[in-house]
Amino acid sequence: MRIRPAGPDEAELLSALALRSKGYWGYDEAFLEACREELTLDPAAIERRRTAVAEDGGRVLGFVTLVGAPPQGELGMLFVEPDAIGRGVGRSLVEHVRAQAAALGFRRLTIDSDPFAEPFYLAMGATRIGTTPSGSIPGRELPLLALEIAAAD
Repeated sequence: MRIRPAGPDEAELLSALALRSKGYWGYDEAFLEACREELTLDPAAIERRRTAVAEDGGRVLGFVTLVGAPPQGELGMLFVEPDAIGRGVGRSLVEHVRAQAAALGFRRLTIDSDPFAEPFYLAMGATRIGTTPSGSIPGRELPLLALEIAAAD
C-alpha cells in the first residue's frame, strides 16, 4: 500500500467512497442521502483540503484530508473502503496526516468524528474534548476530538 496526493480527477471516486464507507455503519438510505453534500468533494477541494489517498495495486482503499492553517487544523475526512476496514488503511492514513501536519507546523488537529469512528481515533491517540453539531443531520451531536501533533524534527 502506498499513500500519495489525490488528483482533482478523483473527486467523484472519493465522494462515492466516502458514502460507501459511511454506509458501512448501517445507516439507512435517508441518512446517507442527508450526508451526501457534506461528503462530496469537488475537484478544487482535493488540493485545498490536502487530500491524500491510500492505494494498493492501483485501487484506492481510502483517503484523508488535512484542512486549515497552522498551528491548528482539522482532520476533515477519513474514509476507508468497507472491505478494507480493519486492514490498517485508516491507521496508515492517520500516520500520514500526522507527519504531514507536523511538517507544515500544525500542533493540533480537531476531528468531528462519527460516533462509530470515535474508538478508532481514541486508539490513534486522540482525546475527546466535547461535542459538535452535525453538518448534515439537524439536532445530531458528534464527538469532537483533538489529536496533538508533535513538532517535526
